[in-house]
Amino acid sequence: MAKFITLISWTDQGIRGFRDTVKRADDAAALAERMGGAFEAIWWTLGPHDAVALADFPDDETGTAFLLAVGSQGNVRTTTMRAFTRQEMEGIIAKAG
Repeated sequence: MAKFITLISWTDQGIRGFRDTVKRADDAAALAERMGGAFEAIWWTLGPHDAVALADFPDDETGTAFLLAVGSQGNVRTTTMRAFTRQEMEGIIAKAG
């Protein structure tokens, strides 16, 4: 599974609907599951981003499709980083020679 760390910022629409943020997170988690992924965690945060999520998807394409689907709803903008486990990083290093 590909692991993603996503920094989430509410749009103007998203902040107007802040009372629904927990339900929107539940809906996003359900969508991730339907796409073969899973949220490991989501945290609401103070500072430059409104939330941070950690999620797994079968591959990069599925993770990207999920983010496009969520972003198209207009409530959030995301900055996403593909994360690698220690074992994955060791494999990457081995391929680099």
